[in-house]
This record gives sequence, structure tokens and C-alpha cells, in this order.
Amino acid sequence: MTVFGNSAIDLIMNQGVSALADAVSQDEALSLFAFLENFPFAGVLSFVGTCMVIVFFVTSSDSGSMVVDMLCSNGNDNTPLWQRVFWASSEGIVAGVLLLAGGLGALQTMTIASALPFAVVLLIATYGLLKALRVDIAKRDSLQTNNWRLAVLGNDDDSGWEKQLASIHDYPDKKNVNNYIATMVKDAMGRVKRQLAKHNVEAKIEEVKAGRLLFTVELEDAYDFHYEVRRFSYEKPNYSADGNEADDEAGDDIYFRAEVHLREGGQDYDIMGWPQDAVIHDIVEQYQKHMHFLHSIR
Repeated sequence: MTVFGNSAIDLIMNQGVSALADAVSQDEALSLFAFLENFPFAGVLSFVGTCMVIVFFVTSSDSGSMVVDMLCSNGNDNTPLWQRVFWASSEGIVAGVLLLAGGLGALQTMTIASALPFAVVLLIATYGLLKALRVDIAKRDSLQTNNWRLAVLGNDDDSGWEKQLASIHDYPDKKNVNNYIATMVKDAMGRVKRQLAKHNVEAKIEEVKAGRLLFTVELEDAYDFHYEVRRFSYEKPNYSADGNEADDEAGDDIYFRAEVHLREGGQDYDIMGWPQDAVIHDIVEQYQKHMHFLHSIR
């Protein structure tokens, strides 16, 4: 648009091609071809321009049909073929009828008229976006914490800080992380679940797959609480000391972490090696923050 538009303005104002301005004033639909007539091989350029216009309209129509089809299917993007063909054909038929009835002007008028109710929908969507952003800010504020202090809980002696220091330079293998999640984390979730049951709150523990454990508290008419521990693999950093030997499947340059994931996504901290009481305190603390979040947005 910039190259063609500026070139046309230059032709009219600086090169005296007033016929181009007259052609544009008479019929805007022919302005592109009137512009291309001022260059060599005008016929070839006009053919290329026609192909570009066809591709533009076909692509726009295809995108519009896909969006309408998804909206009518509750956001599902894997809709039946006949349904996509129906919406694409309907748009083409409506456009053809308007062109036959009143030409390009009728089609442009209909486009502008149909955009007015959609503008109202956009205003409603804007309100929904602002509301969602406020919820996101409230959730972010409720998650501010210093999780490092939980790692020293649950030790019977004064060696908590020593174990924490050792875990910083420990690079566990896949088997150890899977075993930790399946035993220590699962037992901690079980204790929290039994305690919640005493308060008439039902919780569920689901082993999604090996190395992935999900703790859920379903809350009626509110955001459910999800606390999940996932096994993730990482490349061992160059500055690391020799850690645990990784399994044959992963290789010596890979180590694993047991990371906490909430409903909002990963929290980027590792609980591998934490005592059971520390894991329990972390679950309870995240649950308390979630309840505070629900209180702040009610």
C-alpha cells in the first residue's frame, strides 16, 4: 500500500498524470489497474495484480469462514467438513447477492452496517479482558513467597541447612525423582487430603503418569485448587560438580527436578529432596494463597 500509494501520488502531483486521478475518482475498484497502465508490460502487471486480489479475497474469506465456524462450535477448531463448506458458501452467496442487487456500494454498506453490532461485542470483550487482567494481578500478588525456607522444615536435628546446601549441588537422576514423587510427595498429599476431609473438604490425588502427581480441591462456583508436581529434565550446567549418575536413557549430561505447577502454570521451584513436612507446608501454603486469591476477587 505504501509503495503503490506513494507512487500514484508522485505520478499525479509531480509527473502530471492527471488521468490517474480522474480514473480513481470515477471508480475506485479500477484504480489499481489504472495505476499499472503507467508502467511497461501493463498487461502482465494487471494479470499479476488480479491474481493478488483473488488470493487476498480468498484468504480473507477462508479466515472469516473458519472464525465463524469456530464461534458456532464453542471454540472447537476441528469441525466437520460440511460445516466449514456451509459457512464459506453462505458468505459467498451473500456477497454475490449484494453485488447483483446493488453493486459494490451495496456490499460496502452491508459491511459497515454489520460492523456496528460487532463493535458492541468488542466492547464487551474489552471489559472481559480487563476483568481477566485484574484476576491475573490478584493471583500474581497472592503467590509472592519465599519457598526456600520450607526446604529446611521437618528435620529432626540441626542438619536442615546442611541438607539444603547439599541439595543445591545435587543433580538427581530420573529414577530417584520418580521414586520421590511416588512416595514422599504422594504421602504428603495423602496426609493433606485426610486432614481436609475432617473439614468436609474433598480432595483428589491423581497420578497423571510416571513422574507427575496432581492434587486437586474442587471448589463450587470458584476456581479449583490444583497443586501438581512434575518431573522435568534439564541439561547439567557446565559449572556443576559431579552429581548423581543419570540413567542410561537420559545420559550423563541430564538431570531431573520435581517442580511445582499450579493452575496458572509452573512456579519454577524444585522440591526434590524436601522432607515430607516441608512438602505438606508448601501444599497448605499454596492452598491458603489460593483461598486468599478467591477472597480478593469475589
